[in-house]
Amino acid sequence: MAVVVVESPAKAKTINKYLGSDYTVLASYGHVRDLPPKDGSVDTENDFDMKWEVAADSKKHVRAIAEALKTDDELILATDPDREGEAISWHLQEALASSLKKGKKVSRVTFNAITKSAVTEAMKNPRQVDVALVDAYLARRALDYLVGFTLSPVLWRKLPGAKSAGRVQSVCLRLIVEREMEIEAFRAREYWSVGATFRTPRGQEFDTRLVLLGGKKLDKFDIPTAEAADLAVTAIQNRTFSVAAVDKKPASRNPFAPFMTSTLQQEASRKFGMGAKATMNAAQRLYEAGHITYMRTDGIDMAPEAIAQARAEIGKRFGADYVPDSPRIYKNKAKNAQEAHECIRPTDMAAAPEDLRLVEADQRKLYDLIWKRTIASQMAAARMERTSVEVQSPDGQVGLRATGQVVLFDGFLKVYDEGRDEEAEDEGRLPQIMQGDALARGAVVPEQHFTQAPPRYTEATLVKRMEELGIGRPSTYASILTTIQDREYVRRDKNRLIPEDKGRLVTAFLTNFFRQYVEYDFTASLEGELDDVSAGERDYKEVLARFWRDFSAAVAETADLRISEVLDKIDEFLGPHLYPARADGGDPRACPTCGSGRLHLKTARSGGAFIGCGNYPECRYTRPISVGDDSGAITPDGKVLGQDEDGVPVTIRSGRFGPYVQKGDATEEVPKPPRASLPKGWAPDSIDLERALMLLNLPRPIGPHPEDGAVVEAGIGRFGPYIKHNSTYANLPDVEEVFTIGMNRAMEVLALKASRGAGRGAPAQPLRELGAHPDGGAVQVMPGKYGPYVKWEKVNATLPKGVEPEAVTLEEALVLIAEKAGKTPAKKTAKKAAKPKAEAAETAAAKKAPAKKAAAKKPAAKKPAAKAATKAAPKKAATRKAAESAPIEDVLE
Repeated sequence: MAVVVVESPAKAKTINKYLGSDYTVLASYGHVRDLPPKDGSVDTENDFDMKWEVAADSKKHVRAIAEALKTDDELILATDPDREGEAISWHLQEALASSLKKGKKVSRVTFNAITKSAVTEAMKNPRQVDVALVDAYLARRALDYLVGFTLSPVLWRKLPGAKSAGRVQSVCLRLIVEREMEIEAFRAREYWSVGATFRTPRGQEFDTRLVLLGGKKLDKFDIPTAEAADLAVTAIQNRTFSVAAVDKKPASRNPFAPFMTSTLQQEASRKFGMGAKATMNAAQRLYEAGHITYMRTDGIDMAPEAIAQARAEIGKRFGADYVPDSPRIYKNKAKNAQEAHECIRPTDMAAAPEDLRLVEADQRKLYDLIWKRTIASQMAAARMERTSVEVQSPDGQVGLRATGQVVLFDGFLKVYDEGRDEEAEDEGRLPQIMQGDALARGAVVPEQHFTQAPPRYTEATLVKRMEELGIGRPSTYASILTTIQDREYVRRDKNRLIPEDKGRLVTAFLTNFFRQYVEYDFTASLEGELDDVSAGERDYKEVLARFWRDFSAAVAETADLRISEVLDKIDEFLGPHLYPARADGGDPRACPTCGSGRLHLKTARSGGAFIGCGNYPECRYTRPISVGDDSGAITPDGKVLGQDEDGVPVTIRSGRFGPYVQKGDATEEVPKPPRASLPKGWAPDSIDLERALMLLNLPRPIGPHPEDGAVVEAGIGRFGPYIKHNSTYANLPDVEEVFTIGMNRAMEVLALKASRGAGRGAPAQPLRELGAHPDGGAVQVMPGKYGPYVKWEKVNATLPKGVEPEAVTLEEALVLIAEKAGKTPAKKTAKKAAKPKAEAAETAAAKKAPAKKAAAKKPAAKKPAAKAATKAAPKKAATRKAAESAPIEDVLE
């Protein structure tokens, strides 16, 4: 019998159905080993030797596989078909080395889809772990570790508040920061267009735009002012017009290629507003359930049998006209296509979205998108007719144009059309127009326009740009975007990525002192070298040696830098954006408050940055580093928003804990005037007098409670928005509700709070009753603060990630309980319900554990108390070395 290992329990469950009782299918739960988060895990002095350790959470999974191998002679590694999957297989083989010594057979299989045919075919074609792919993984992991654990401490010492730097993470951050700087430096340019409505001899109207004036073809900026636009309007109104030409041309649109990772993330963002992480999580679940092919891929080609199935489905659903004469074949155009895989497509083309009845909304939307895109990719082209009508005055001095488009055959558009990052004007149908027709003029309308700054990146457009530059790979896009947001370098607002002050500073620091390592070409070139390693064309240790030689020298050059030197350099580098030219020609660095001080870049203890006056503390002027109208800057002394009913000025100010509004000034009589901090999510530039007074008037009385007459209030506290009745506080989900909530809604919120409070003294109700335990007692699925869990007597076992409470079986629950309790269910379980061999193997170790050993371990029960005491110790007790070695997540791409 063979032991098959995959990454996740969901994948194991699906595969187990296809392989049957001759195989034991176990899950590794992802990577089982990693580099310890401390110095020396990659030994640069010893040929880049890497020291691995099995993660604490993975030890029990490795142990379960080892126990299964005591009775089974073959290990089949069936992890994902990419570089990461190959690495997991290699780690498993290394971690299980002691269990594989006695003539055990080890093989590697891959399949692009979790279907019965794909899995059984893969089992017929085993191979060994691909050394080249493993080398490529080792190179990337070592590079990420070396950059993170070498550069991050430099940031901590030289740039207070910075959290981490990463090999690709920092380059991605630079893209966002530079786009923001482009937007800030942008100056809008005014221009005008002129449109006119005409009526044909048959009484039908159509719209035109001015393209010819004074016998000269107009360019975009040829009508720069309202005066020039008025002259153009007059020129049209003083002339008669006729149709000079009608041009009709056939056109066609071909369908889009099927999805690969980057295009799936882009389209899910455009159509559903889904982030890259949410998209990949939903795709992962669809893949593990056997609904789609592998979702991390740079490939857009489709298997011949899938193409044939798609064409058959198109003919069946839409008719023969929608099936092209020959299959459509797609080839990659990306700079670097990593280990090639098939496109992302449904495993069964006949399984339409409505047929699957998926419960989760994200999965349902994403499968619908993948199915439609795949089907459309093999459909016939759409056919159109594009019409252009030229309208001219008899003297040829003024000309206008109308364009229109008619769809003659919708083709693939019947099923799917790709979203757009920027809105485009739709060209509608034109009426019947004949050359020589005399036209009656209608309204002539000038329209003012301004050039637009380049848009901020969305996750979709950023992934697209990274792909164009050759930065990152399908397996890293989502994690990179998540990391820069988790580190608070970037925030996401209305699906747009906006750099925070910390992100600007880190980018400025790296650009000044480590410029080569945030260059787009350098990063793309290094990615190309790593692709060569995966192809077996380059030695990964040579890549590491060359990189480390130059990188370590660059780090050494920053050893003697002082924080003041770093700030001065960044201040100079960001100067044109921090201190834009003034309209009056004055010194842009002159302090607007005291007039004699010079403005400089400063950092706060929190890690934020601001512009402050050099005459501090005599002058307390500050403003954010983001460029804007300086007259609207928020300073400690305040920006006046207006006056209340009594004529008291209301200001918005900047304090050590962030922006706040204040009524009046501090005096001897009123040392602490009314103040209110801005709630989370309220931008300072969005605050006007009305909103400021709303905050200052909190708490807001809602009315008397119907039972006791006590006033019910709404307010904002340190833990967020709330309502209060006597001593009872109940949280509100949205801060805006504080200002609008009425008594009916307040009673509902308070009642919900009361029901939760009453429930604390009573046991929680089970979600499901699974049945009786072999040793007696009910096995239940319970709701928990940290997620659902299974319960038997005093044993509580959390459900693994991805396992739904509605889907867990009694047999699965018994295994979880046994693992938690350190023993396995009695053998009579097998009589009541046949237990999968995968589960039996996972608990084999517990079955063979001697009773004496279990008894001997009882004193260890005191350890949790010791651990709790350790956790309760103040953070100051942590050593600097521990602090510097802690953030392994910071350096992972």
